[in-house]
Amino acid sequence: MSYGIKAYRSVGVKDDLAVADPHRVIQLLMQGALENMAKAKGAIERKDFAGKAQTLAKAIAIISSLQGSLDMDAGGELSDNLFSLYDFMLNHLTIASRDLDIEKIDDVISLMVTIKSAWDQISVADREKGYSLQAQRDQQMVVGI
Repeated sequence: MSYGIKAYRSVGVKDDLAVADPHRVIQLLMQGALENMAKAKGAIERKDFAGKAQTLAKAIAIISSLQGSLDMDAGGELSDNLFSLYDFMLNHLTIASRDLDIEKIDDVISLMVTIKSAWDQISVADREKGYSLQAQRDQQMVVGI
């Protein structure tokens, strides 16, 4: 891909993130993880070990961010399950990087696609309800209730 196209895509993502609501930010992070894992697979096939390391490091950083963004207090069992899945993904990608194991990357891609698909199906009404609940929790923290 030419430098101009890469720069244009980078600006597009940055612009999207600048105005994105929290739901969209998570979508973009998941998409970024998927793209980097796909690039890592290609790098392994080409024996481009520097490229593999770079793209898997990005995927791992993104998944770590997703894991860190979980609201463990409000999310209950769902947050616990996602935390465990993200932990599994991080471990699998670490092993995949060490062992050059494309199958492990495929396992993580499959899980991420499933999670992203469910995330993409959250209705606007449910998103708005979630934003409202988060705003109420934030307000209670500010007021000290």
